[in-house]
Amino acid sequence: MSKPPVHAFFVGRALAEALYEQLESAATNALSELGKFDAEQRQRLRQFTDRVVERANREADSAMQHRTGTATTTTTTTTIQDTQPADLQATIDELRAEVALVRSELQRYRSSLP
Repeated sequence: MSKPPVHAFFVGRALAEALYEQLESAATNALSELGKFDAEQRQRLRQFTDRVVERANREADSAMQHRTGTATTTTTTTTIQDTQPADLQATIDELRAEVALVRSELQRYRSSLP
């Protein structure tokens, strides 16, 4: 390469390509980390939701046991898979039963008023 402008052109072009590759690599890594962060946050939210539902179910069961007068304690171990649709439907059914019980008690109370 005897001409400096031609050599400068190729050096500039190589520099631009190298910078582009570095930028591409940095952007790919940043997006990858963002994807990992998003997945981890979703998993944490799912686990948190499962723990809240599990705790609510335990407290509802405990309240129902105390309400019906049975003092037996039950030990239940639930996994994330167990707290999905089957337990949700059971919880809905229990809540409906409790609402029906409260309505009947309220109706009996109202009928006993003078």
